[in-house]
Amino acid sequence: MPRSIPKKKTCSLRRRRVLVGDENARSRELLRILLEHQGCEVSEAANGAQAIAMAHEMVPDLVLLDLELPDLGGYAALLEMRRDERLRSSAIAALTPNVWDGDDNQLREAGFSGCITKPVFLRVLTSQLAQLMPV
Repeated sequence: MPRSIPKKKTCSLRRRRVLVGDENARSRELLRILLEHQGCEVSEAANGAQAIAMAHEMVPDLVLLDLELPDLGGYAALLEMRRDERLRSSAIAALTPNVWDGDDNQLREAGFSGCITKPVFLRVLTSQLAQLMPV
C-alpha cells in the first residue's frame, strides 16, 4: 500500500509586496535579489523610521526587520507598525544572525510573525517564507 507524502507548505510570492528594513546595504541588496527572483515587489528601508513610514504608506504583505536597525531598532519599529490596524495582518519577521533556544518564542511574544536568520540562503529563505505566508 503506497504511503501518502505529506504536503509541504508552499507559498506563491508573485506580486507580494515585501519591505526589507536593514541598515546593511549589501544585506538589503541580497534579499531584494532573492525576493525579486521569487516574484516579489521589494522596497528597502535603511533605518527604523524609514521602515515605519514606508510600511504605513505601502502596507506590505511581508516586512523583514533587522533587530539592530539604527535609530529605533527592530522591536520599536515592530511595535509602531502593529499600532496601524492595516498592518496587523501583515507578516513581520525579525532578521538576525543569532537565534538561540527560546529566541523564536520571545520574538513571537513580542509580535513578530517569525524569524529569518542571516546569512540568508535561497533554499532556507523559501522554506521560511512558506511558513510566514502560506498560500
